[in-house]
Amino acid sequence: MPDVRCDRVSAREAIAAVAGSFTEHRPSARPAPPDGPLGWSGYAESRARASARTGEEESVLYGTAVVEGRECVLVSFEFGFLGGSLGGRAGDRLEAAHALAGERRLPLVSLVATGGSRMQEGMIALIQLQRVARASARLRAEGIARIAVLRDPATGGGWATVGAGADVVLALPGAQIGFAGSRVRPADADPYAYTAEGQLAAGQIDAVVAPDELPATLGRWLTALTVTGPAEPAPVPGALSSAGLPATGWDAVEQARAAARPRAQAYLDAYFDHRLPLNGDRCGGRDPGLLCGVGLRAGRPVAYAAQCGTATRPAGYRTAARVIRLADRLGLPVLTLVDTPGAANDAEAERAGAGAAIAEVFAAVADARVPVTTLVIGEGGSGGALALAAPGNTHVTADSYFSVIAPELAAAILKRGPDEVRSTADELRLRPQDLVELGVARSVVRPAGPPEG
Repeated sequence: MPDVRCDRVSAREAIAAVAGSFTEHRPSARPAPPDGPLGWSGYAESRARASARTGEEESVLYGTAVVEGRECVLVSFEFGFLGGSLGGRAGDRLEAAHALAGERRLPLVSLVATGGSRMQEGMIALIQLQRVARASARLRAEGIARIAVLRDPATGGGWATVGAGADVVLALPGAQIGFAGSRVRPADADPYAYTAEGQLAAGQIDAVVAPDELPATLGRWLTALTVTGPAEPAPVPGALSSAGLPATGWDAVEQARAAARPRAQAYLDAYFDHRLPLNGDRCGGRDPGLLCGVGLRAGRPVAYAAQCGTATRPAGYRTAARVIRLADRLGLPVLTLVDTPGAANDAEAERAGAGAAIAEVFAAVADARVPVTTLVIGEGGSGGALALAAPGNTHVTADSYFSVIAPELAAAILKRGPDEVRSTADELRLRPQDLVELGVARSVVRPAGPPEG
């Protein structure tokens, strides 16, 4: 199969690069005036030249495909046909592709290469975006996944609907991505912001995938997002530390803060055979201290959101909420790993909406119809940690603690001196065994053995 490269390969070459087989579908052709709905002079000739040059009837192809052994509905844009632009007939095909995905209950994969809406059809072209948005909303309500692969370019309304509206957004290296196309951007615009790499850094896409890795990546995502049967709770991870239960509250705090304690990355690596990251909050932010995505464990998909021991920022909470809601729509169980001294509380975090972002996660967990499993693997700092904790299904490791507030801060609020911090930690009853006794946690998880109640 030929490689997909960001050099304007054809729609069929893009399909051949990822699909083992493809069966094209075509909607019934609807009559249209020769020069389109606006009577744009020369439009018919432009379409004829585009068709002769590309061998296609429109800027969009769709059909059923098999990618790495997984069936899906596949859409591919032909940039050589009037810049992959969206007009009425392209809208027909996109709507039909979404309908086919719904009828067959198959994930929808879109290989996007478009310059936006077709000027020669004016507002008739622009309102195709509403059709696409409506069709996407139906699939979302039906619990069917949508994956977008952004080729070069992915701009205008095609990026803002088929691309950015997908559940998982992948991009090829160097692809030009942005609502504004290259000819309409401000003259002083930073060109990096309109690249796949820039959009990844801004939390707008989930991954930049090399062409030769794209088929395998799509195959894994199709496996991860194709769910059969009811969601079973994710198994509780085993502890990775042999630490004993702490004797005092301050011992618990020190064990949880130990630099050598296993962190989220180690737990995720031990738990999953393969992980597929979901990156960013889709609002221009990302938090490297909160890892999110879908992992495969013995072939079974589990969504995850894992704190890495740092103060969690608003972008991290919004990303976690996005992942939990996606899992709930698709019927995936959720695993959360709690490890944070608390939510970031600096001025920047407040301006970015820390309270609202934390509220989003509380709501996502509370609304979830799929089972959520939580393991506290380190610090459980106040509401910034509790937001990710599953009510009734939270477990703790021996080298963790969970507290309404850090003991140092509690002592300060109570106007106690530094010498009273240790006794305050005892009064807070934040040790793992205290949490089980209080009913906050179900068990203390130990390595290589059953949980202790």
